Amino acid sequence: MEPSILMKKLIEEFPNNLLEALSIAKKVTFKKPKNTIQNVVICGMGGSGIGGRIVAQWLEKDLTVPVNFCQDYHLPSYVNQNTLVIASSYSGNTEETLMSLETAIQKNAHIIAITSGGSLEALCKENGFDYVIVPGGNPPRTAMAFSLVQLVNIFNQLGMCPVERLTEIKKGHDLIVTELEDIIKQAQEIAAKLKDKIPVFYSSGSYEAMAIRARQQFNENSKKIGWAGAIPEMNHNELVGWSGGDNRFGVVFLNTKDLIKRNQKRLEITLDRLRTKTDTVINLEAKGNSKIEKTLYLNSILDWASLYTADLNNVDCVEIEIIDYLKDSLSKI
Repeated sequence: MEPSILMKKLIEEFPNNLLEALSIAKKVTFKKPKNTIQNVVICGMGGSGIGGRIVAQWLEKDLTVPVNFCQDYHLPSYVNQNTLVIASSYSGNTEETLMSLETAIQKNAHIIAITSGGSLEALCKENGFDYVIVPGGNPPRTAMAFSLVQLVNIFNQLGMCPVERLTEIKKGHDLIVTELEDIIKQAQEIAAKLKDKIPVFYSSGSYEAMAIRARQQFNENSKKIGWAGAIPEMNHNELVGWSGGDNRFGVVFLNTKDLIKRNQKRLEITLDRLRTKTDTVINLEAKGNSKIEKTLYLNSILDWASLYTADLNNVDCVEIEIIDYLKDSLSKI
């Protein structure tokens, strides 16, 4: 199957993946932690890790304990028997996640894993840890629906967020199915504008993980270098850097239409400033009633846009040769 056709099929499957993930979640139960959970660390890299950041922002008004992320080989030193460590590795063989999990075991943390198999599944079986098996065999970046749903389900079952969050995921599914024609149209328009640009994705702070996800998709699918940032933080440093901005750059602002008044003013001033530097400033408006619905809607548009940008530039959206080379080189150490 041609790469663009394969990726198109995988992106088309995202809504169905959400439903399948919800079905999996209904069949899974988790042991109650022996100790009171005082903090959470989500371990995961790349396509397996971004789901954790998105879910943490979805649940930021529900969670009463801090959530941190481990995207390296070493856990934070505060991890102990009162820590929930969630290991998310689609392949089950991500070396950074596996090494972090070994440390979590030593520190007697409460451990739950999300994986399609591999060494992570074996490690959980060996130690009696809870784990969720999701369908495997595809690029991790195309399997985010599974990690999103399973993470929310973990928090829900452990009493850390309401079951309504899972209902909102189903509503998000319904939204992107209903709006598919408009989603495709917007994605094609964005791709046409970003074809020859360095993409820059901005959002409000509470949706920054979604901007990061968009950047990742354009990195891997479109083979474009780019970056992501958030208002108001970028107003304190990056905005100055735009003094050197020009038409090489294309800006996409993920407008969720729920900014507080001062951040709305910051956005207006920022976009006005950026328009003096580049002719490509896209104000992408979300649809949906909840944070979850808005995120799933924006994610769908930007996934499709990354595919169409790859097609316009005649690049292989599936190929990750440099990552394979890196992993092969590390395996020889």
